[in-house]
Amino acid sequence: MPADYKRIHRLLHILTLIQGQQGYTAQRLADECGVTVRTLYRDMKILESVGIPYFHDPETNGYRIHKHFFMPPVELTMDEALALVALAEHIGGKEQVPLTRAAGRAIAKVRGQLPQVIQNELSEIDKHIAIELGKAGPHDGIRDVYDTVRLAIARKRVLECRYESVETSLGNPKSDGKGNEMFEFRPYALLFSQRAWYAVGYHCGRKAVRNLKLNRFTHIKQTPKPYMIPDDFKVEDHLGDAWRMIRGPRKYEVEIVFDREFAETIADTHWHRTQQAEFHEDGSITMRFKVDGLDEIVWWVLSMGPHCEVKKPPELVERVKELAQATVTRYGTVGGTGRDSGVKSTRKKTRQLTH
Repeated sequence: MPADYKRIHRLLHILTLIQGQQGYTAQRLADECGVTVRTLYRDMKILESVGIPYFHDPETNGYRIHKHFFMPPVELTMDEALALVALAEHIGGKEQVPLTRAAGRAIAKVRGQLPQVIQNELSEIDKHIAIELGKAGPHDGIRDVYDTVRLAIARKRVLECRYESVETSLGNPKSDGKGNEMFEFRPYALLFSQRAWYAVGYHCGRKAVRNLKLNRFTHIKQTPKPYMIPDDFKVEDHLGDAWRMIRGPRKYEVEIVFDREFAETIADTHWHRTQQAEFHEDGSITMRFKVDGLDEIVWWVLSMGPHCEVKKPPELVERVKELAQATVTRYGTVGGTGRDSGVKSTRKKTRQLTH
């Protein structure tokens, strides 16, 4: 074994000894490692130079490491350990949620501190677990934005921003003429939803709390201006009963009937925190929701094709009808098949879909 590797192995051995037990004197450590005391002291100097906080304990006349340097042994049950591994390695480590790769590195450290019996069992079970989330957008270009927002929240500093938005300009003199005016933003939280990261905070230009998608910032810079996050702010309260994350000004009671071919799939999924299901003898199902705004749920309804019918509110019925008619107009009239056969054909093709 090359000399460098021998020294590395010896340094690791010294660390293990003085972390795990008390009373290891220089002589005892030298004997344990098979070197002279003089060599042992040189090794200790190397540990000191890289920041290992060891010290000599006069009570035991031996070397020790400050207890806060290494993570203490973690006492987790098998279920707890497996859940952490699943979340941190399969979701964070693979960055299925972008910018969470650090979770994979963290769980590797935790695994190293688990009892050997749990480590062994984890190794056997872990390879038989797979988690696949919906694909998120590319995140290479948002890491700097993510870090800037994160630091601004931690330091409570206002951000100077420009945002690529579909909204019209407010006539701000700093506007670039494309509706992307400069504005100050006070971030309250980072939110991952609908396959993308958002900054939730107070938009000083709009004078309202907004959800801003990180990949649409075209300029973002921390300023020295301080701000405070309201004590009563919660992301859950901000989103309210929005279908996903766009909260409308009015609450609607929504009632939708799904045919028997989609009923089981619909019933098996928790779509919204207010949902209620009513099963019918013919195999169909009525789903009821209380939703703040219709902008998002209308597209969900349309994704179900002919397998559902909106019963109320009438505003949603009209919006679905208008968009469905616009779709038919875009594709033109299908000749020779008739309405009934068209529906049957659609059902045959979509029967195996999972929503």
